[in-house]
Amino acid sequence: MWLILLLVFIPSILTAQSTASRRIVVPNPDDGADELTARAKTQTEHFSASKVFHDFHFSDQVATSGITFFQHPVADALQNFAVTHYDHGNAVAVADLDGDGLYDILFTNELGGNELFKNMGGGKFKNITADSGIALPGKVSIGAAFADIDNDGDQDLIITTIRGGDHLFENDGHSRFKDITKEAGINVVAHSISAMFFDYDRDGLVDLVICNVGRYTTDVVGPDGSYVAMRDAVSGHRFPERYEHSRIYKNLGSNKFKDVTEALGLQANMWNGDVSFGDVNGDGWPDLYFLNMQGDDHYFENQGGQSFVDKTKQVFPMTPWGSMGIKFFDYDNDGRMDLLITDMHSDMSHDVSTDDEKLKSEMRMSAAYLMTNGTSIFGNALYHNVGNGRFEEVSDRMGTETYWPWGISVADINADGWEDVFVTAGMGFPFRYGINSMLLNNRGEKFLDSEFILGIEPRRDGSTHSLSFELDCSKPITGVGKEACVGQSDKPQLWGTLSSRSSVIFDLDNDGDLDIVTNDFNKEPMVLVSNRAEKPPFNWLKIMLVGKKSNRNGLGAVVRIYSGDKTYFKSNDGKSGYQAQSVLPLYFGLGTATTVDRVEVDWPSGRKQVVSKKQPGNQSITVVEPE
Repeated sequence: MWLILLLVFIPSILTAQSTASRRIVVPNPDDGADELTARAKTQTEHFSASKVFHDFHFSDQVATSGITFFQHPVADALQNFAVTHYDHGNAVAVADLDGDGLYDILFTNELGGNELFKNMGGGKFKNITADSGIALPGKVSIGAAFADIDNDGDQDLIITTIRGGDHLFENDGHSRFKDITKEAGINVVAHSISAMFFDYDRDGLVDLVICNVGRYTTDVVGPDGSYVAMRDAVSGHRFPERYEHSRIYKNLGSNKFKDVTEALGLQANMWNGDVSFGDVNGDGWPDLYFLNMQGDDHYFENQGGQSFVDKTKQVFPMTPWGSMGIKFFDYDNDGRMDLLITDMHSDMSHDVSTDDEKLKSEMRMSAAYLMTNGTSIFGNALYHNVGNGRFEEVSDRMGTETYWPWGISVADINADGWEDVFVTAGMGFPFRYGINSMLLNNRGEKFLDSEFILGIEPRRDGSTHSLSFELDCSKPITGVGKEACVGQSDKPQLWGTLSSRSSVIFDLDNDGDLDIVTNDFNKEPMVLVSNRAEKPPFNWLKIMLVGKKSNRNGLGAVVRIYSGDKTYFKSNDGKSGYQAQSVLPLYFGLGTATTVDRVEVDWPSGRKQVVSKKQPGNQSITVVEPE
């Protein structure tokens, strides 16, 4: 509905430019250029008086990395410009798949198959897709999650698809995967998007959550093999018959799973795109927070691993209307888990100037369309945990409002001991340019926009546009392409703005600092390599968990480290970016400290472990749960 209104402005733009050149740029690349320059200047001025460490830089090394992946969207997400959830793009997920201590990268793809890249060290990667068995050619793949489902020491994989089933793969320990979906009992076919592993009953086996958006396609298959989108896809939340409940599967052992969604009380009507878990009420059991792309989110409290109870209104009475990305983390180092949610769909209710991107949306959608009866936040939400099961929403005060946001990746990128936030953003063709945001944490007092001073923006060596698609005007053309062919008899090229969807933050070159890899829409990834390691003082500690009674990955464990008078707290959830879950060590920036006095681990099994031996910084350690 609201996206369709924007199409009114597109034909005139296309027609005006289509008679001038084969290369049609939508919107004009000069539009907004002055604003980007002004933002860069403003950020430089703000940081000149800031004590937050920012004297380092990211550079895009995709050209030399060996990563040759290119995200190919289905026709309804690009050249047909059908307003649909296909445009949410794809995931990027990371794990050490062969036990060599280097972290390999999986990119999912809508068309052309998924691709897997082995980390060869030194920031170099090799495409090993052909031998991996995870490509799923002919499927519209979307989300991905790694975890050790059988506790055998290697990382297994789930990949979601749109109406092609969700595919569970067992790793042989050498980056070769066997599809065990059928025998595992994963049998729901839906518009699946995101997946997540966690151990809801703390029995030592990771269980599985699959997020289903809802029916937004017809039964007609287009030329590219994808199901053609409904014309009113973005109004699907208004039709009860289109809901597809997300599913939770209990891990029974021996690679067998059982659908326990109804038995656990986890059914709720929502247009669900992502999910995360955290011990919200502090009782030791992992609770679930489901995002709703168009409506109220749902928070389910875990009842001792036996069932879940919807307590959204008691704990989060107002939630973002168009939720997209989610991350639990402790932003103010008070030892309590806070929650950040991005809201993309609220930003699409009307055109927003660059001057207003840090403000909440001035909602233009009707109450009948929203269907939330005044319970919505129209923008991002940062819930500060004030204790005793209570939260306060502080996104505006903390500076975490962004524009056209997708996924969230959280990590201490400057290693100062405070968690920073990276938010992917942008819609691409035919919308204006939207920036990716890097929010540096100013000691828990405010997040500071830093993407321009750190070299993250503008993307692609200063470019904001790229070729979106080419049209053959000698053939019948429908949709937005029809307008582009006015006055053309050959093959006009339509160029649109760059946009990112998912991201993951990890140390890809093993130099101790954190890098960023994205999965961009209709483009190759960005491989943003940091030079923070070259800028002293630089101190850090990586902790890899190995569960024994708990699940092997230690998913759900809480780790505290003590260094001098500082205490740092992290929960091991594997969430980074959108539609994805990775298996990575927990990374602690130490600021100027060079040692860690003590490490404490609260394992999912309930066991509490203390590593009292002092640990020097700038190393990786493995903490093994006592048997």
